[in-house]
Amino acid sequence: MSDLICSSADKPLEEFLEKAPYDTSHHRMVNQANKCGYGLSGVCCRLCSNGPCRISPAKPKGVCGADADTIACRNFLRSVAAGSGCYTHVVENTARRLKEVAQGYVDRGEKIRNKGAVSRLAKILGINCKGNCNPECPYVCAETAVMIADAVLEDLRRPIDEKMELIEKIAYPQRLDVWKTLGIMPGGAKDEIFNAIVKTSTNLNSDPVNMLMHCLRLGISTGTYGLILTNLMNDIIMGPPQITMDPVGLGVIDPEYVNIMITGHQQAMFHHLQETLEKESIQRSAKLMGAKGIRIVGCTCVGQDYQARSAHYKNIFSGHAGNNYTSEAVLLTGCIDLVLSEFNCTIPGIEPICEELDIPMICMDDVAKKVNARLLPYTDEDKEMITGEIIAAALVGYKNRKEKLTGTMPALDACRENPMGCHGYQKSITGLSEQTLVSALGGSLQPLIDVIASGKILGVVAIVGCSNLRAKGHDVFTVELAKELIKKDILILSAGCTCGGLENCGLMTMDAIELAGPGLKEVCNDLGVPPVLNFGPCLAIGRIEMAACALAETMGVDLPQLPVVISAPQWLEEQALADGAYALALGFPLHLALAPFVTGSPTAVSVLTEGLKKMTGGQLIIDTEIDSTADTMEKLIRDKRKALGLPF
Repeated sequence: MSDLICSSADKPLEEFLEKAPYDTSHHRMVNQANKCGYGLSGVCCRLCSNGPCRISPAKPKGVCGADADTIACRNFLRSVAAGSGCYTHVVENTARRLKEVAQGYVDRGEKIRNKGAVSRLAKILGINCKGNCNPECPYVCAETAVMIADAVLEDLRRPIDEKMELIEKIAYPQRLDVWKTLGIMPGGAKDEIFNAIVKTSTNLNSDPVNMLMHCLRLGISTGTYGLILTNLMNDIIMGPPQITMDPVGLGVIDPEYVNIMITGHQQAMFHHLQETLEKESIQRSAKLMGAKGIRIVGCTCVGQDYQARSAHYKNIFSGHAGNNYTSEAVLLTGCIDLVLSEFNCTIPGIEPICEELDIPMICMDDVAKKVNARLLPYTDEDKEMITGEIIAAALVGYKNRKEKLTGTMPALDACRENPMGCHGYQKSITGLSEQTLVSALGGSLQPLIDVIASGKILGVVAIVGCSNLRAKGHDVFTVELAKELIKKDILILSAGCTCGGLENCGLMTMDAIELAGPGLKEVCNDLGVPPVLNFGPCLAIGRIEMAACALAETMGVDLPQLPVVISAPQWLEEQALADGAYALALGFPLHLALAPFVTGSPTAVSVLTEGLKKMTGGQLIIDTEIDSTADTMEKLIRDKRKALGLPF
């Protein structure tokens, strides 16, 4: 490997990018290797014109008198609030899309198609339809879906002094008791974010513990709404996940199709586009231009979401190519005709590549506007026009590609010559959810409990969240940690960009069973599943937590008692910090391979690593080495087994 590019667990990808005559994030990581020590420890403050102030033993206070605890915790709370804001934006838009879609069915006098998903969520939220439903099935009409959307929107928009009501119906009861005792039940999610921004302004809150408790409140609202409810509403709009074995990697891209690469997190925004793409007249328009058809290529978390639901979209979804730091390579295949984005993980590094290769970009949400992209903000009123513009731009992009690119496309040559030898894998598991997991076990979690009790599976680690380039390289920590854990008979569940790395490195294929320990290998062979299970996008972290709640309920224990550990080894951004705050509020041990930017605060370090054990049962673990991380997780799981009276 050249020292001009960072390492990757995905060696074919690394080799491809090393040869690419373009500047990519993998190259820039090497140039940005030296990091600011003040920034890493969170003790740089630039809130007022007396600064920036940098705290050190020689200069322990800023001009205003703020110390390391105040500055680091203030910065941390702002980051968690920003991450919570991102998720709240997504869940609010999803609820709005659900209401628009469902209202359309109401206006046409039709029943909504995913009736089971409506029924399930209505029952969870205690909503009884007041509309003209079939009296024999009171939870399946479009009117109910409208009521669900209204209930979510009302809760999100409450003032901070009004507690969010739906949490009482969704959260695990024993956790509710803990949160109420600690006084961390959140008020309205949007107002919690607003209050956090105010709290962390100049010369306001200086209590580090108060700010850390606010992080937990934001984590609870983020997890309950931005994770769990977003998924359940998307199940209504897009169809629920189904377990399938699908192709992954750059090999899913067929150069003979019109290819629309999607990036972001808001799958509901593509509802009208996908319905339109399924029409024969639209596919025929692509064929008239010499293409086989027009399809969506998955990239980043929204691609993972499509992948989880791929059974519903076989004709228009080609597959998931990879995570955020694979997106530049996807473009460099020379086979993309349009980039369609609607949220984050759409890295700025794709912009010059699109410009150089003349690939048009369209953004559907102002918050994700790219510098050289056309902005077409999605609205229900304009959806016909927006979808038409997207398809027209993709067709023009394909025409231009065919006229300008007459050479070969090296990344895909191997795929055409030997489909089993191209980048990625032909059969990787997708579509796990809190429901399909139970179905795969025969309708009950008891078989999983039995194999855990017997010791065939020692415990479960959820490796979730982002991909970054700093924790030993692109997906390196994620992939190598998973390998070490499955050797120890520990089952891996994954959601987020971690899935993109794990599946493109083959750990979600049946071949990976050979890497597992004897007990886990036996269980995987019996069930016909790999030792690393794909729950989909980062939003599906909420699905894993729902599965954990169901497991705890079946076992009659609280969440911190489960032989379960969470790891976000290659966390990247502020949303991941909000996710982490939720995991800590739930009471899970949470491992990070890179410390959050609070290490300059003794109070933050003490509360997060030790103090939370007595409050929520959670614990933050920082370990930058793979082997010691795996050993620590094994010990934690064995200790929890011992406390449950299981062989350890």
